[in-house]
Amino acid sequence: MKNNQNIIDAIKYLDNKYHCLENNFIDTPTKKSYHNDITNKINYCLKQLKNAPKQLILEDINIIKQLEKIYYYDLKTLENSTKNLENISDQLTKTAFSNTAKLEGEIIFALAQVQGNHQVENREQSIPENLTLSHRTRLEFINSFNGSDELRIRFQSRNVPEFEDITGTSMANLGFDGNSDGNIELSRLDYETNLGEHSEIYFNIVGGGLGDYLDNINGDFSGSGDGAISLFARENPIRRQGGAPGIGLSHQLNDNILLQWGYVAPEADDLDVGIFQSPYGLALQGMVEFSNDFRFSLTYIRSFNAVNTGTSSSLAANPFNGDSRAIMADSWGAEISWDLSSQTTFGARVGYINAQAQDLERQPEAQLLTWAMLLALKDLGKEGNLLGFVWGQPLRVIGNNYGLVEDNGSWHLEVFYRLKINDHIAITPGFFMIINPENNLDNAPILVSTVRTTFTF
Repeated sequence: MKNNQNIIDAIKYLDNKYHCLENNFIDTPTKKSYHNDITNKINYCLKQLKNAPKQLILEDINIIKQLEKIYYYDLKTLENSTKNLENISDQLTKTAFSNTAKLEGEIIFALAQVQGNHQVENREQSIPENLTLSHRTRLEFINSFNGSDELRIRFQSRNVPEFEDITGTSMANLGFDGNSDGNIELSRLDYETNLGEHSEIYFNIVGGGLGDYLDNINGDFSGSGDGAISLFARENPIRRQGGAPGIGLSHQLNDNILLQWGYVAPEADDLDVGIFQSPYGLALQGMVEFSNDFRFSLTYIRSFNAVNTGTSSSLAANPFNGDSRAIMADSWGAEISWDLSSQTTFGARVGYINAQAQDLERQPEAQLLTWAMLLALKDLGKEGNLLGFVWGQPLRVIGNNYGLVEDNGSWHLEVFYRLKINDHIAITPGFFMIINPENNLDNAPILVSTVRTTFTF
């Protein structure tokens, strides 16, 4: 092979006979890239010929040997470069992550109204039935330092009315209410990272509660922006005993069992209280997935001065008539989620609290009970839509050797329909009715209705 044309002819000959280029490198190289192009073609062709189904004849073997001899140093350099690139690529794949903060946002606009004949426990005081328009705006900055961790910082502004203020019962509260008085507040600061292949650890400094460390197996109802519209329906009330700061651990025991632990101490920054004094909450939960269609969770919570869940009657929030300042409580909860079909999920939950007043004579005890049944019809009318039904009873005092017992429970009836407009907009009209508010037959029913429009980006 005395010149470049002979080399090109040899490559064409091998390609026509053995199709070693596989229609690659069909572009005519420029003068500047001519040498590199020839090297790449020879390299590619020789690799294909090593696995050629046809047996090479002696004449063709000699052609190959001549090409290898002429381009020996170029082929060797190309081979070393390829190996280096492969090593770099593997390393980047293993460690690839962005250490640039990611911005996420959510804005809720809500039309809401509460209706009822009179305030709870006050027949002389009517309930304002004005239609309100309010908002909740959230901006989150999410960052990672090593690709397997996450730091979240969330700012929030909101003016959603708490209907407890005008009805006299926290049973009427929406699941996304709250007022920042026109200010922008730091509402969330937390960090999570892996501990090995099967465990994670969570730190909550600002925002969140004990329930954030425990998976909710009926997750269709749990989101404040896309789930149920009432606070009661979002999760088992016993999970709402205490808030940040706190720490949590999660361990995937196997493919079917998840174990979780959480501890919160809302007044940890108080020198007179610290981390292990009043109030606090300690939670343990085991979740079992028996099949792809059926899940079960069992929860235990030990809390101190934290039985006020924000969803119950005033007596259930303080079962010792306000006389105790040291209420120790043991809580148990059980929950199931059963996919009846790909679009229908039935859920049920129960919660039980045994509270003890440790600073009163004989340390009296009170027992509280709550339960609910849930039904989710997914993708109704369009993918991403959700029709939800909730029927249950908020916490009520069923036993008390110190004070009152609530013989008659309240009934919570809720219906909502989340209509997905697109990937960033969802409109959720819904209502819930409280029958026998505050677990009292003498109280008139309360109806809360809303249209929640959620924008995400």
